[in-house]
Amino acid sequence: MPRPLLEVADIFRRHGPAFRARHRLPRQQLRLMGAIETCRTAALGGHVERCSHCPHQRISYNSCRNRHCPKCQNLERRRWLERRQAELLPTPYFHVVFTIPEELHALALRNQAAVYGLLFQASAQTLLTIAADPRHLGARIGFFSILHTWGQNLLLHPHVHSVVTGGGLSPDGSRWIACRPDFFLSVHVLARLFRRLLLEALQRAFDLGQLEEPGELKPLLARLRKREWVVHAKPPFGGPAQVLDYLGRYTHRVAISNNRLLAMDGDQVRFRYKDYRAKHKQRHRTMTLSAAEFIRRFLLHSLPPGFQRIRHYGLLASRRKQTNLAHCRQVLSQTLPPSLSLPLSAQPAGEQDLLAPILRCPACSVGQMQRVEVLLPRRYRGKEIDSS
Repeated sequence: MPRPLLEVADIFRRHGPAFRARHRLPRQQLRLMGAIETCRTAALGGHVERCSHCPHQRISYNSCRNRHCPKCQNLERRRWLERRQAELLPTPYFHVVFTIPEELHALALRNQAAVYGLLFQASAQTLLTIAADPRHLGARIGFFSILHTWGQNLLLHPHVHSVVTGGGLSPDGSRWIACRPDFFLSVHVLARLFRRLLLEALQRAFDLGQLEEPGELKPLLARLRKREWVVHAKPPFGGPAQVLDYLGRYTHRVAISNNRLLAMDGDQVRFRYKDYRAKHKQRHRTMTLSAAEFIRRFLLHSLPPGFQRIRHYGLLASRRKQTNLAHCRQVLSQTLPPSLSLPLSAQPAGEQDLLAPILRCPACSVGQMQRVEVLLPRRYRGKEIDSS
């Protein structure tokens, strides 16, 4: 894949030193900026590769492996997808999105680990509770949730995406209870329980001194309790193949990909974004920000060190996942529609299978690229570095 004409790293390298000089940044944001600036450059070292079949040779610089870096997610995404491939069940999957109101954004920014953790907890408990209720589905479901904190304009917009099985095991585990083909659970019921659970959890955390908030939190929560919250449920994916196709484009996103960057003119950065609030069909627009504002918005989405942004629940919870999946497949096989048969290997691909497209020679497409020389890291002092 050719390198984009403009990368987040280019913006950080040109304008990052001035931004750091004007702002006092937490350590994780300083490390994030340094990682992106040096990713796949001589500063991190690398190696020389030569094709086993033709004279083609290339230099491959090491990646920073930072989860916020736009260039470091491809291989990790493929590894994650291979692990999920063996866990998919032959059933439709639904996509449910839980979003917190804008009035809670400042609180979330000051207390990222606590608020984002409660967002995961409240959304998961909402799905498990409503799905288990006999008035709705009456089943034990499985799902995983992914935290995104950004909108297309790079402003703070914390929300959780949950990919949910379109049905679940009966309480006694003897049969599979499928939801309606185009309907999972009532979004109005989900939204109201989610609102109550999250607001109660925030108040408890505040009372225990686990949240930093100037002033009293109770009046804000009381106002939010009177408003309708939004939970969005998208149409079902269909079978496992559609789920993997979706996940491959979605799970390891960062705040903005390099493909959306258009130009950097002086201290101005221009990028594409999708305006979801637009009432007409022309949603794709361009936005121009100062480089400092672009960097500020990007850094809004740096997560606390060690924070887990993909979590598994219900039938997919780690403790009994393999046992649950084996039992679900056994139950599902009794009434499995042919259209949902699982066209996937139950065994994840090995590391060599994942790396094969990367190691194949781009010139002759026959030979394999083999390492012939190691390049030691060059010290980076914020100056121009080789990123070729």
